[in-house]
Amino acid sequence: MSAHRLAVVMDPITDIKTAKDTTLAMLLAAQRRGFELHYLEMGDLFLRDGVACGHSRPLTVYDDPARWFALEGRRTTRLGDFDAILMRKDPPFDTEYIYATYILERAEDQGALVVNRPRGLRDMNEKVYTAWFPQCCAPTLVTRDMADMHAFVAEHGKAVAKPLHGMGGRSIFVVEHGDKNTAVILETLTDYGSRYAIVQRYLPEIAVTGDARVLVVDGEPVPYALARIPSGDDNRGNLAAGATGIGRPLDERDRFLAAQIGPRLAEQGMLFVGLDVIGGFVTEINVTSPTGARELDKQFGLDIGALFIGAVERRIAARA
Repeated sequence: MSAHRLAVVMDPITDIKTAKDTTLAMLLAAQRRGFELHYLEMGDLFLRDGVACGHSRPLTVYDDPARWFALEGRRTTRLGDFDAILMRKDPPFDTEYIYATYILERAEDQGALVVNRPRGLRDMNEKVYTAWFPQCCAPTLVTRDMADMHAFVAEHGKAVAKPLHGMGGRSIFVVEHGDKNTAVILETLTDYGSRYAIVQRYLPEIAVTGDARVLVVDGEPVPYALARIPSGDDNRGNLAAGATGIGRPLDERDRFLAAQIGPRLAEQGMLFVGLDVIGGFVTEINVTSPTGARELDKQFGLDIGALFIGAVERRIAARA
């Protein structure tokens, strides 16, 4: 069993939905492996004379929806003294998030394994990074130019338009050529051409087979995907937007996509990644705080948190 010290940076643990929270699954698995857990929020991170520090609190977790955590008193700690730090803060990916990755990168320089790696969190925008794998994606345009967006929609007849930040299906629009609302949607997304946005060919398979989340742990896919089927009155395959999550085995195309993307991300320190797949095409590469583990664990008797913590232990051993 491990005697490692693991810190987690996350949103307030008081507010999580225990039945769905992947971070809780990770922490439970780490605790079972003997990790000593410590809890921080974004506001607890700071730099002092180049040293990454934090106001951490010892944490105990329970698989109990009535009482899922207990915290002890706050202490100030050098972040580099932890064996591993999980960065599990949800988007939005804003300047505050970027500043936190700088602090965590100093912690990495000073001895801690940070997962996912701070530099990767900064470099791999979840929508734009699909451009590194065009063979895996449907036609996609990233631009500020509304005329080019209109031409893209006209070319494909129907498209999905969304901002480059955010999560949970926020500000995602389905636009059709000839729809009089298209102009105002594109104006809103780009702030009249002053912000980049992304437009992708609409994939009608989402209505039947859903938006599948394929989890990739240290370069290897979990053998089941969580297909998120939109509700009857919504286009979005996001659980936060009311979609229903139904597990299914990976198919040959899923495994191809994971083989194209997973190893390259693992090489760059991204140990827990979620690929969003619609109709056999990757639409997003989620690196900040992918979810879906608890649902798959429940449906298929898995322990994805344990798979992940095993990867963390191997990386700690390799660094030593």
